Order: sequence, then structure tokens, then C-alpha cells
Amino acid sequence: MADKDILLDVQDLSVHFPIEKGILFKRKVGAIRAVDGVSFIVRRGEALGLVGESGCGKSTTAMAIAQLQTVTAGHIFFEGKDLAAMSPEELRRERMNFQIVFQDPYSSLNPRMRAGDLIAEPLRIYARRGIITLSEDEIRKKAASLMDRCGLSSSFADRYPHEFSGGQRQRIGIARALALGPKLILADEPVSALDVSIQSQILNLLKDLQDEFDLTFLFIAHDLAVVEYFCSRIAVMYLGHIVETADAAVLYRQPMHPYSRALLSAVPLPDPRRERKRRRIILQGDVPSPSAARSGCPFADRCPEVMDRCRLEAPQLQMVDEEHEVACFLYASPSGFAL
Repeated sequence: MADKDILLDVQDLSVHFPIEKGILFKRKVGAIRAVDGVSFIVRRGEALGLVGESGCGKSTTAMAIAQLQTVTAGHIFFEGKDLAAMSPEELRRERMNFQIVFQDPYSSLNPRMRAGDLIAEPLRIYARRGIITLSEDEIRKKAASLMDRCGLSSSFADRYPHEFSGGQRQRIGIARALALGPKLILADEPVSALDVSIQSQILNLLKDLQDEFDLTFLFIAHDLAVVEYFCSRIAVMYLGHIVETADAAVLYRQPMHPYSRALLSAVPLPDPRRERKRRRIILQGDVPSPSAARSGCPFADRCPEVMDRCRLEAPQLQMVDEEHEVACFLYASPSGFAL
């Protein structure tokens, strides 16, 4: 694959939050390893799904990519450019190319701003800084056009967020994210706070926008049925680590990592007869604390197929099939190379 096909390249990304004790003289006594050595790529035009249980580090990963969270270690390359090496002005210009849609449409919008102004605000900020050249009239027209395109009448531009439903608020958030013409959308569980009937409408809107504007998505979710519908490729995350990546159809047909199998076994099937016959994989124990000291595989304490080696060594992502990577010793030879 040519480098030009890679839009986002995340290499060994870690985000740790220090644990401090003391009132006057605080001292660091540990760290919460929310993200711990994550690597993946996102190709132009695709929708990569990042899935896993709540608390596994998905949203922190998105916030780090958006440069809204300080990175402890690792590199984030956007179109081959290291975001951490940019000056504030360079980063401000680059941010036009990647925007985020937040999970909660009730808290991600300023309640004191009208819908039209919420969508127009990014344009006004960049126009004031001289990064883009648009008049106030052009900004208002573009905001109105984005409202119409996202399924909201531009006649609602003077309404406040509390006058909209949850689905309508998320449409405002999507329109705001599109205002600067980004190439990458970081969608952080954009439908999880919505009713099921509204979820399908928002997903269909995002699919249409992807085709129309040639968008690339990093789509974060814990609902695997939603991910299967929207994403072309999937990365499975557990306790701050990527444990498997594969084409969506391949992963749903043949998951390899024990954690991926357990996740997929919990997805309800529409056929009641198949659902009754299916064997669920019930994981034992709770997810370990991200602040606890650990060695070996992060999934070792809950894995039904754990081996002695798993408790001593941490498996690395290995290519086990075309476009299919897994971090598991079940698929490694004694020498450590993938079978």
C-alpha cells in the first residue's frame, strides 16, 4: 500500500494520567494507563471502527488524535505530518482537516448559542484569523446550507439547542464538524445517546455524507451491530491496547482473538432459532484497573484460553492473514512469528 493512501497513522500512542497524593506537596504514586502503545492506520475514504468495552481507551484515543488530550508517548501522523511537531499556528491550520463529533448531543453544544451560530462559529474563527476568506454573508449562507444538508431546515437557525430533540442536536454537531471541509471525522459514539429509530437515521446521514464529501471516518462505538453496518474495517481495543484488526466482514465471520469472540457472541441474532442454539462466551471476572501494575497479555486474567506464556509476555500485533492482525500467542509459533 502506497503511503499516499494512508490518511492517519497512529504509532505507539500512549496516554497516561498521573495519580497524585498529598495536599500541599503532591507526589506521583502511579498512573492510569488509558491508552498504552496503540498503533493503527486509517486509509483515505474508509470507515475504521474502534470497538471495545466502556473504559478501554477508545474516546481517549480520539481526543489525543484531535489534539484535545496531551499525549504521553508515541506519534500521530496526519497525511505524513507529525502533529506533535507542529507549532500552534501550524496545528491550528491543520485542524481544519480533522474534526470531531461528540457522543452527547446535550452537552457538546453551547446552550447560549443559536443553531446557526453554532455551525457558523468555526468559519468565523478561521475567518478572523485570516486562514480562510469568507464574508459574514457567505458564512451565514454556508451554515444554512449545511443545516439543510444535515436534515434540519435552515429556518431553525435562530433556535437554541434546548428547542431541538437529541437527534436534531446531533445533526447540528455533524453540520458544525463539516463546516471547515475536513478530510477526517472522528465520530466518538455519535449514536449511542439516541433512540434506536433515530440511530439509523443518523447512520444513514453519515454514510451519505461520506460518499458526497469523500470523508474518512474513525468511528468509535461499543455497539457491534452499528459498527458492522457503518464500518469497512474494525480494530478491537481492550484495556488500552489494540488486540485485533481486520476487514469488517472477515472479523464478523472469523474473529481470532478470544476477546473479539466474546464480544461478537454477545451480539443478538435476528433469527430466534439461531439465537437459541448459539453458545455465548461469558468472560470471568472484571476488567482490571488501568492503574494496576501488570505484565504479560492485558487479557490474560479473563481469557478462557490463557497459557503460561501469556502471563509473562505481552503479545504484539502480528499479521496472521491478509489484512488481519491479532495480538495473541494462539497464532504464534514458538519463535514468536505469526503462523
